[in-house]
Amino acid sequence: MRDIRLIVGAVGLSAIGDGLLWLLLSFHIGATTDSAFAVAALFVCLWGPVVVLGGVAGRIVDTHENRRLLIGVSLAQAAVVVAMAFSTGSLPVLLGLCLLLGSGVAVASPAEFALVPAAAGEARVAQANGHVEAARYLGMTAGPLLGGLLAGAGGTQVGLLIDAASFLAVAGAGIALHARRDPQATRRAAKAEGGGREVLLADRTLAVTLTAAVGALLFFTISVTADPFFATDVLGTGATGYGVLMTAWMLGMVAGAVGLARLIPARWLAVGALAGVAVQGAGMLGAAVGATMALALAGFLVGGLAHGTKNVLLRTLIHERVPEASRGRAFAAYNAARNGAELAALGAGGVIVGLAGAQLALAVAGAVPLGIGVVTLLVITAPATRRRPVYA
Repeated sequence: MRDIRLIVGAVGLSAIGDGLLWLLLSFHIGATTDSAFAVAALFVCLWGPVVVLGGVAGRIVDTHENRRLLIGVSLAQAAVVVAMAFSTGSLPVLLGLCLLLGSGVAVASPAEFALVPAAAGEARVAQANGHVEAARYLGMTAGPLLGGLLAGAGGTQVGLLIDAASFLAVAGAGIALHARRDPQATRRAAKAEGGGREVLLADRTLAVTLTAAVGALLFFTISVTADPFFATDVLGTGATGYGVLMTAWMLGMVAGAVGLARLIPARWLAVGALAGVAVQGAGMLGAAVGATMALALAGFLVGGLAHGTKNVLLRTLIHERVPEASRGRAFAAYNAARNGAELAALGAGGVIVGLAGAQLALAVAGAVPLGIGVVTLLVITAPATRRRPVYA
């Protein structure tokens, strides 16, 4: 378990650094440009490369030793963030560096997940994925909190240098890893097989489950835009209430990742993930319809629990059903689809909140994923498919 602890620690540190950088740069760019478009461009530059480079990144991960990739990319990302720290006065330079940083994420993220079975052993993948996801969620909570403190104190440059140090720590974890992913066999498979999307769609269970999960994200991520306005304009709780709701959601995600997900048997991974999509939506819809702090808190806690469980089950399902030689392409394709859906939803969320208000936007963010989850559950468990279960 030594290696999996190193990966869990690396993922947690990376998430802290990501959250720190997102908050610092969004505040800095917003304050210096007074432009929502400039802030939106920041996130497009950070997340867009994961979408655009999914195919290329997947083949790189499947044809090169993953530990070395993780070390090299992390060192390059540290250098990029150091350059950011000394380029905060130029928006074009910052955005260009964000593109480079996002390109590194496109490679590093699938490399981390493809290394999990080598580090934990195939029999303990589900448990390892739970710890990896929990570390990510805790890091995503701690990073913005630290970023807020630094932004308030005018410490943008200091915060960016801390983020650079987190990448150096990830590289150090990579150097300490004993686990290896042999590129020789994967090179042969990469030549014989298609890209990551083809690998995922070739398996009916993955095709049905991941299509539903990504489709739900197209609507669910509208909530990211709606949440602060829902807390302020509908619940009347302001920034404090928003912080409480986000904390409840994150606590639910951690509990789902390390607790509930491990209770789902391997043969029910797809069904469990789709149930998670439905319950996640139900929690968000309940919060919107209830429109009180107590009901919103309950809805966010339940929704977060389902969200964390679903994410672990989806990643474990990919590990279980994709051949080892193709996992880099599979995870890169999944990351590209997921990030593309979230980018589209963020844009749509701003429009819906502006036209119809935060409460309706939040209701849509919950109702559509609930419907997608329920319908897909009916499809995947229909009597016609039980003779040859797609979830086994």
